[in-house]
Amino acid sequence: MFLAINPIAFAIGPLSVRWYGIILGTAALVGLLLAIREGKRFRMSPDFFMDLVLIGVPSAIVGARIYYVAFKWEDYQDNLWKVFAVWEGGIAIYGALIGAIIAAVIYVRRKGYSFWRIADICAPGLIIGQAIGRWGNFINQEAHGGPVAESFLRNNLHLPDWLVNQMLIEGQYYHPTFLYESLWNIVGLFLLFVLRRRSFLRAGELFFSYFIWYSIGRFFVEGLRTDSLDFTGPSWLAALMNGMWSPMKAIGFEPGFMTYGGNVRISQLLAVLIVLAAIALIVVRRRTGAASERYSDPIVRIGQAPEEASEAGNADTRPGGSKEADVKAKE
Repeated sequence: MFLAINPIAFAIGPLSVRWYGIILGTAALVGLLLAIREGKRFRMSPDFFMDLVLIGVPSAIVGARIYYVAFKWEDYQDNLWKVFAVWEGGIAIYGALIGAIIAAVIYVRRKGYSFWRIADICAPGLIIGQAIGRWGNFINQEAHGGPVAESFLRNNLHLPDWLVNQMLIEGQYYHPTFLYESLWNIVGLFLLFVLRRRSFLRAGELFFSYFIWYSIGRFFVEGLRTDSLDFTGPSWLAALMNGMWSPMKAIGFEPGFMTYGGNVRISQLLAVLIVLAAIALIVVRRRTGAASERYSDPIVRIGQAPEEASEAGNADTRPGGSKEADVKAKE
């Protein structure tokens, strides 16, 4: 009989280290390295991005938990202590993004930079972090889709044995939705790499492109899942969501059942709203001149002249020099 992958990687005395934590840590590290590498092109100090991660990660965890609890308040209102029991499950990626963005806006503004410029640099790191992080769901055998036949995984998707076997949960095979989303995000990573070298790209638009790409993929993958947060909305809204998801049915996929008895998946609705909002912001910012800066322009502190930033950036070429240290010396 096949034994699923042990979610505990190793133990040190009473302390158990789980694969989920290792995978999430790896995701954060890879995302950080991508941001640092791109930041060097703009003479940004690596310490800036390290501090951003140290602030953003815990903020993301808090945001992910608040988001989930807010939509499932009936499960927590009579036992508030359970709100803090994150180890029992119950976090949401959109909540994590909201928490991280709020923290990033505060941090970046306090440092005197434009949030949009820094968000652009971090966008590839965010999407690869999500691509890697989804494999934690694979190890935990969670966040999967509806039931499927073993032949579908082997013959239709041509998945290797180790992956197919892990999708056998209590005698039933399930859609590897973590894999679908991970692969979608990897394709998105390369798309962002291509976009950020295009001369037409304005400040903030790489960040918006990340949200558009991720949300489109999330919309279709979410329809396969059986653990979606949902609510009972008007029939026209449910019909609209189902109609938009219908291309998945056309290629042979069936929607997963809604665990909580609603007719609209919250993540699907939010994905649609995010795509519309991102497109609208791109158009409005261009028409109003708010997106006058291009992605390739030098990154300067708010109120700082470009030539001052160039001089400050030259500190990186001196032994022990850094952009932030040089600017502080000028102040």
